[in-house]
Amino acid sequence: MTIAENVARVRARLAAASRRAGRDPADVRLIGASAAYKGVTPAQMEAALDAGLRDFGENRVQEAEAHIAALGRRAREATWHLIGHLQTNKVAAALPLFAIIHSVDSSRLAEQLSRRASACLEGQARLRILLEVNVAGETSKFGFAPAEVSDAVAAIGRLPYLDLAGLMTVAPATDDPETVRPVFRELRGLARANGLAELSMGMTDDFEVAIEEGATMIRVGRAIFGERP
Repeated sequence: MTIAENVARVRARLAAASRRAGRDPADVRLIGASAAYKGVTPAQMEAALDAGLRDFGENRVQEAEAHIAALGRRAREATWHLIGHLQTNKVAAALPLFAIIHSVDSSRLAEQLSRRASACLEGQARLRILLEVNVAGETSKFGFAPAEVSDAVAAIGRLPYLDLAGLMTVAPATDDPETVRPVFRELRGLARANGLAELSMGMTDDFEVAIEEGATMIRVGRAIFGERP
């Protein structure tokens, strides 16, 4: 299938999942996970733009720089999301690239973003961020523990130049999306308890369940750009 056909198919699945949950499909933002390690080429990204996709998620700062440079002027058509781990020594490079950083996984990183954003944003709107939560407690993943979220929201919400909009999680890999429904449900509960509206959760294998549980942003790679080479 072509990229355009893939985008249309994912949008149809997104709409169906939204209807099952009694939601408006327009309330769910589709992010094409275009990280270079997946083998996504600039031509594929252009095809996605031609198909109407306007949000791209990158795992690494260097990969975003390469994609944005390769797309040239067309990169301005997209909103760029950092969905992978951000090291504090990459904060200065990340700020000019990304409109939203989904993966704020420590208070130290948030403080660094706040300090750097004061100079980088030059009077523009505050940097939108989400706190990454390791709901399933996987040792291989980053993020706040669920029990830490309330304190983190209180502390990070006071930092200047940041707009703390919501929470993000990466659910455990599974062949049965229903097994990770409790992960998404718990993240939704944490967001509601802390007055946060955005929920970044759900990928190719489980985004429909994530939508049913309240996702406002889904991060889809393989279903749009194909299997890794």
